[in-house]
Parts: sequence; C-alpha cells; structure tokens
Amino acid sequence: MNYLIRITLVAVFLISASFSFAQNTSSTKKFEQLIQLIKYSYVDSVNEDKMVEDAIVGMLKELDPHSVYIPKEELQRMNEPLEGNFEGIGVQFQIIKDTIVVISPIVGGPSEKLGIRAGDKIVTVEGENIAGIGIKNNDVSKKLRGTKGTKVKVGIKRNGSKEILDFMITRDKIPIYSVDASYMVTPEIGYIKISRFAKETVKEYEDALSKLKAQGMQALILDLMGNGGGYLNTAIDLADEFLPKGKLLVYTEGVKQTKQEYKATSRGNFESGKIVVLIDEGSASASEIVSGAIQDWDRGLIIGRRSFGKGLVQKPYPLSDGSAVRLTTARYYTPSGRCIQKPYDEGADAYQKEINERFKNGEFVDPSKIKLHDSLKYYTSAKRVVYGAGGIMPDIYTPFDTTLSTKYFQRIARKGIIGDFSLDYLDNHRNELLTKYPDFETFNKSFDSDSEIYNALLLFAEKAEIKREDIDKEKEKSDFIIQLNLKATFARHLYDVSAYYHIINHVNEAYKKAIEVLQDDTFKKMKLSYK
Repeated sequence: MNYLIRITLVAVFLISASFSFAQNTSSTKKFEQLIQLIKYSYVDSVNEDKMVEDAIVGMLKELDPHSVYIPKEELQRMNEPLEGNFEGIGVQFQIIKDTIVVISPIVGGPSEKLGIRAGDKIVTVEGENIAGIGIKNNDVSKKLRGTKGTKVKVGIKRNGSKEILDFMITRDKIPIYSVDASYMVTPEIGYIKISRFAKETVKEYEDALSKLKAQGMQALILDLMGNGGGYLNTAIDLADEFLPKGKLLVYTEGVKQTKQEYKATSRGNFESGKIVVLIDEGSASASEIVSGAIQDWDRGLIIGRRSFGKGLVQKPYPLSDGSAVRLTTARYYTPSGRCIQKPYDEGADAYQKEINERFKNGEFVDPSKIKLHDSLKYYTSAKRVVYGAGGIMPDIYTPFDTTLSTKYFQRIARKGIIGDFSLDYLDNHRNELLTKYPDFETFNKSFDSDSEIYNALLLFAEKAEIKREDIDKEKEKSDFIIQLNLKATFARHLYDVSAYYHIINHVNEAYKKAIEVLQDDTFKKMKLSYK
C-alpha cells in the first residue's frame, strides 16, 4: 500500500511539474523543479545539501575565477587572516617527528604570557597523550583553539627538564599580523614587508613607519612580493598614506554598480620621500591597487616582476544556512584608467595555470617575452607609458634568480630540513647562542654557521635520506645558499621575523636594486614626484 501511495505521489508531482514548466520558464523556478524531480524520482538516494552546494560551485565557476562559494564550516577560518585575529592559545607550531613543536609563541598571546617557549613540545592535552599518535594539523586546531575565556591544560616536554611541565592556558583573542617585517636597511632607508591587506594592516604599517622614522628613515622600500591582496578599503587607506589630498587612488565600476571614485585624504604619513614598491607574480588585487596608484602618479618606482593581474572586486553575501558567496560585483581601475585584470575567457583551469605559463615562456628571466599590446597603453601623470590587462608591469624589471638554486638545496628545502634542524639544534643550544649573541645586531655581524653546525645539518639531512654526495657538483653554490638560509632561520627563532628578512633579502634581486636606485639619481632622472 505504501509503495502504491509513493508511486501515486510521484505521478501527481510529475504532472504538476509538467504543468508548472509550461506555465513558468524562469531559471530559478526551473532549478527548484529539477531539485524536486531528482529528490522524488532519481533511481538512488542523494545528498540534497551536497547536490545544491555542487550546483552553486558549478554556477559560480562559470562566471569568473574569483566568485566563490564558502561553506559555513570554512567561513570563519577563511576570514581570520583578514579580520586579524582568532581565538586560541597563541602559538605557531609545526608537527615534527609526530610531535607538536612550538615554533614561536605569538607576542601578546596567553602562551607567551605563561612562559611557553619556542622549541617546547606539546605532548598532552587535558591529560591525553598526543605525541607519537599520528596527529594532524586539523587535530591540533580542534584541541587547542576555542572560545575566549575557556581553559585548556597542556603538558610540555622542555629540553633540560626531566618532568612534563603542566600549563593551564586561558584562551584569548590571538592577533594575526600582516606586517611581517620592518627594519632599517641603511641609516636613511627603511623596509616594511606586508603579507596581506587585513583589517589592522594600516595601523600596523603606521606603527612600523613611526618607529623607522624615529630611527632616521627618509626613504622606504615597501615589499608587497607574494602579497595576494585582501580588503579593498585597506588598499585604499594604504595608498592614501603616500599621495596628497585629492589624488584619485582607484575607482570601481560594474554593469550593475555605478562608477565609484576613491580619492586621497590629508591623513598620509609619507607623502614625500622616495618610495620603492617590490612586486612579483604573487602580488595581486590590493597589492596592485597600491602599486598602480603609486606608479600612475609617478610617486615612486615599482621594481620586480609582473604582478598577478586581478582587477575584480568581490563582495561577500551571507546565505541562509550560515554559508556565504563572494561574488564579483565590479572591476577596479587605476588612476590612469587601467584595468589590470588578466583574461579568463579560456576557463578557470587555464586562468590558474597562467603563472606557470609565464615561467615556461621565459618571462621570469626575460621581460621581452611579455606581450604588450598598444591597445592597452596608458600614460602616467608624467607621460610615462604603462599597460593595462595582465597585471602591473614594474618600472624596473628584475629577473627570477635561478643561479642560486641547486639540486641539493631544492631537496633540502622541499623536506623542510633547515627548519627542522634549526628547531632541533636550538632546543639544545638556545641559551648558549643567546649568551654569545644577545641581540640581532651582534648575531648578524658575527654569526657564522661554522663547519661543526653545517656538518651537523648535512648529517641531519642524511638521516632524512638526502645524501651528501649530491652536493659535490655545485658545492660552493649549495654551501652559500644553505648557510644563508640556516642563518636566517636561526635569526627568526632567536629574535623575530624581521631578523629573518634582514638576512634572506641579501639574495633578493629586487631588494638589492631598490637600495641602489634609492641611493643614486634614478628618481631625479625619471622626474618622479617624491618631494
């Protein structure tokens, strides 16, 4: 009887569905009817929620590469880097030899306040052993993250202590910083690296700039290499720091969005003085807005390689179940009128592989391989030629340096050998090194990864099945780049991230070129507006 009832219901539904199709051909109604047809008539059972989500993903994929669906469970975690905080115990960690190792406690977080140190091994959580059981990164987050004010008890194994040290940590809001590094390069040149355009980025930048100015900074290197973007308003606010009141910074426009212009205010803290912006193929969106504004107004120089080419603006729209859609609503244009969005008419896959195509075509080492079309030619305020579509072209091109990469170094880098070795070595020698090098300045001038430390690293690599004989063909080159990375990694763990960049930037061609042009008469020759 139940079977007959079900058949009758399906028949009634199909008749009414057919009538409905005849009466109403709207796309949304058609989609709803298809879902109902599958639900009541398909041969197998289906997960209706997943089916709808897959359909949403498919629809958005057909629009453009940056309109995306974000499931409810992923939304908060995706927003954390841009919101600038999350809630937890406040440590950067890495799983080494099946054990959670603290890379560094986050400054101002609850773990740092309790005295948890870099190199500490978290072996228990709430009395439960978590070492040597195959724990994954997601498992760590589930156990250690939590709502502000809640407590978690962790057991820590620390070198020099025979007993497990118990810490009761009260979770709190943990800051995620977007200014990775800031320091003085020379007595007159400052350096600031920004990794993303988040909610607190401009405040972090202003704090860093203020400290550098107090040390005598007169010229600035702003490093946006690898910065994939973030909030549009943050990009506008940062560009405002460099240009005088009234200058157009960027404008947005779409078929359903009227033109909206964003102009500089009087709030800028570095409206005069030489500035160089470093970019590469990983610099996108907000990074390109800042670079484009500085370039179009001839405010400074852009050095590096062609940027990613993302000129689309997304707006988040929440959905009823807590998920969201980030939908492209407009294109943005630099002050000269450039839209630097690269083409995406060949589909999402080709769009994502475009950076690899640049590498294969030789663009990373030879700018003449870049195809520039006269139809996309624009002019800066000083009548310099710039181009739209496909990213921001730097004023001074610096090639990707392939000379420092050796087979042995690549194998060491891929396995994370230098990072793992550094933590292992510092676990036993941290106090000794800090006594010998009490501050970064002393370390930078005097530290040398001598034969004892370097041989220990090579032996560490051998245990990870990376043979020492692989170094023989390019020994001098491998020695140099490995020891430089080792020194930079030691500096990061002993001091801070700025110390890491201070050292590793010595092999960054764009960085070296920036120092050169800030000290010669390039700005004057190019008639840039830096005074």
